[in-house]
Amino acid sequence: MSESFPLVMTFAATDPSSGAGLQADLLTIASMGCHPLSVVTAITVQDTSGVDDVLPIDPEWVVDQARAMLEDVPVAAFKIGLLGSVENIVAIAEVLADYPDIPLVLDPVLASGRGDELANDDMLDAMRELLIPQTTIITPNSMEARRLALDEDNEEDDPTLEECAKRILSLGCEYVLITGTHEQTPKVVNTLYGEHGVILRSDSWARLPGIYHGSGCTLASAIAALLAQGVDVPDAVKEAQEYTWQTLNSGFRPGMGQHIPDRLFWARGEEDEEQPERPN
Repeated sequence: MSESFPLVMTFAATDPSSGAGLQADLLTIASMGCHPLSVVTAITVQDTSGVDDVLPIDPEWVVDQARAMLEDVPVAAFKIGLLGSVENIVAIAEVLADYPDIPLVLDPVLASGRGDELANDDMLDAMRELLIPQTTIITPNSMEARRLALDEDNEEDDPTLEECAKRILSLGCEYVLITGTHEQTPKVVNTLYGEHGVILRSDSWARLPGIYHGSGCTLASAIAALLAQGVDVPDAVKEAQEYTWQTLNSGFRPGMGQHIPDRLFWARGEEDEEQPERPN
């Protein structure tokens, strides 16, 4: 049964709005045809505007949540989002080290869409040393890529996105997908880098109006679901982008803050005449 209905485990913090975080992961993974398993890393106080507070879960509880499920069911892919503390990063890295053959998608959540700080320098160091070397594909936006790749000892360091990708790859992951939502370009350009920084694909998408809460979570979770189904990384990246664009195009604004992607757009019974611009 599990072979025809893959199980994806996500490590993430809660989001009461279901715009991002754990709830967004669950919606996306289920929408993509997999069964989600959830490990809570932190509890947040937030709305559609931003994050007000974060309460990290005790790392022993994080490990116990994951181990209980991993000893019970076969997991086909892992997805990691907001982790909450250095201690949680260490704990999760130890768990994942026991499953080196299972694909791992890392969404390095460093700040909220409003700019609320969600990862300090110690957490970044722990990600670089413990998680990125175990990662199949990491999916930073351009701001996150620059922060992960920045040489803090060089005040004049200003790497290009291509150089950022090469530096992140040198930490041990297999692929880097840098998204261009934060760049001042007419279209959103997302670029997948492979070994030695080789560009494997570069996809352009119509830039939609509005600000969205949870697009990164949606993209990373969709990739994880596709990898769980045996799709190779370049094709998973392409299909996940198409799905994510559609969720944004069908997004809605439930409160006074950002728009939220509609991960179940396909189930609404209405076909949107406007289709995404296909990648170049």
